[in-house]
Amino acid sequence: MASAIALSERGRGRTAPNPNVGCLIVREGRVVGRGWTQPGGRPHAEAMALDQAGGAAEGATVYVGLEPCAHVSARGPACAERLVAARPARIVAALTDPDRRTAGRGFARLRSAGIEVVTGIGADAANRVMAGFLTRQALGRPHVTLKLATSLDGKIALASGESKWITGLEARAHGHLERARADMIVVGRGTYEADGPQLDVRLPGLAKHSPRRFVLRRKRMTVPDGWGLLSQPADIALPDGDLVLVEGGAATASAFLAADLVDRLLLYRAPILIGAGKSGIGDIGLASLAEAHGRWSLVDARMLGQDRLEIYERRR
Repeated sequence: MASAIALSERGRGRTAPNPNVGCLIVREGRVVGRGWTQPGGRPHAEAMALDQAGGAAEGATVYVGLEPCAHVSARGPACAERLVAARPARIVAALTDPDRRTAGRGFARLRSAGIEVVTGIGADAANRVMAGFLTRQALGRPHVTLKLATSLDGKIALASGESKWITGLEARAHGHLERARADMIVVGRGTYEADGPQLDVRLPGLAKHSPRRFVLRRKRMTVPDGWGLLSQPADIALPDGDLVLVEGGAATASAFLAADLVDRLLLYRAPILIGAGKSGIGDIGLASLAEAHGRWSLVDARMLGQDRLEIYERRR
């Protein structure tokens, strides 16, 4: 299952409105098929893996991150029906599909055909990697990640405004990877006017995955072609994108936090002290210290060169 979920990472940020599913087919201890949802949402992971496995899928075990779809689509046959036709012995799935067009019907179809179905394996990891799709299904909006690169004392720039560079090359490369996985990237008007950011992906082979660029502003302004404008954080309701990355600055970070629209926090901390400088965030609307507790869970931490990355998820 871990391998199937890892495969789904390959489609992250490129499959909306479909989920970025991964699938692995194993027969007699040997992998006979691999698949992940392709850009634009088709083919589905199961279809790709079944095409690769061919007749070897019969009697095999299929590991998949999400319940195989059961609804009819003009874009292709339902994965549950394709699996029934392939006759594997067992399906191991991490999550039930929350899409009401499937929502348990896929598992029911497989069981009715005599295929064993096991669920819940790797659920936490699958929830994390398919967070964009799952957030839209649960909350009706994209999944939002807030990125903060700060000093040890929480500053994002000197008092003069100088901010290049707080973190090192490894942390910045990781930030560009996060951009490549996003459908949309947002900065505030102050950051846009002060830094003139390109907000593209500058990693070899990934430039074409640069997200759509938006500026959050309170007053009227014009932006060049290729940029969009947001009047408030709630305007992120993309019709065809599930992953939003907010890069700053402090006022924009605060606005998204105050609106409780941040689902994931990337905190890059450099081993430096700045002192009198610009803070990473401002007022986020807390009335008491008690309100600050219990909101965030640390889910990952690692070193990127000399910088430390901590990843937090919003408890909901």
